[in-house]
Amino acid sequence: MNAEDIEKDEVFNPISGDDLICEIVNMYPETVDFLGQIGMHCIGCASSQFENLRQACRVHGLNAALVTQELNKIVRGESEYA
Repeated sequence: MNAEDIEKDEVFNPISGDDLICEIVNMYPETVDFLGQIGMHCIGCASSQFENLRQACRVHGLNAALVTQELNKIVRGESEYA
């Protein structure tokens, strides 16, 4: 998807709580630092192959909605972590 595909009023949020951790870090490597900073060192963990973002947040005691929101900001280049 490119910028032309996105309506002006629409916000580009490619990451959802249902996405696997391994898919997120493979597709959006710019998210790795943020995930590590919040204690999710899932990148090398075997769980990242089958655990989605929502599940990983639950395991780590994090708010999945807030983490998802920040990851999408990173992907859009709107975050201090980007």
